[in-house]
Amino acid sequence: MSKIPEQVVATQDALMLLKEMKEKHGSIIMYQSGGCCDGSTPYCYEEGDFKIGSNDKLLGYLGEIPFYIHQAQYEFYKSMQLIINVKEGNGSEFSLEYGSGRSFYLQSRMFSDEEVKVLRESGRI
Repeated sequence: MSKIPEQVVATQDALMLLKEMKEKHGSIIMYQSGGCCDGSTPYCYEEGDFKIGSNDKLLGYLGEIPFYIHQAQYEFYKSMQLIINVKEGNGSEFSLEYGSGRSFYLQSRMFSDEEVKVLRESGRI
């Protein structure tokens, strides 16, 4: 069987900003919002400041940082690799990086037919 593709990854810029947030705030998590307020934006929270519910799915890790998504959002994104990146400018006030002059944003790419096959065989989708 081929290697199971990662369903969520981060660019180097995103990993560097996550490292800064972890150094400043301690244990943190990432959560893909479902479209409320600022649209579909990846948010960074201090661990415990956002309640992970029974309908939330652990999609993967960005370094050591867990990344969650609501099951309904996952159904939309399950055939895509989520790519967490950073852009200049303040994003949402709800996310820890607010005020840093940078914000996380979501990019994606469709998995290839082979990657989807591997994900299905592994029980990931």
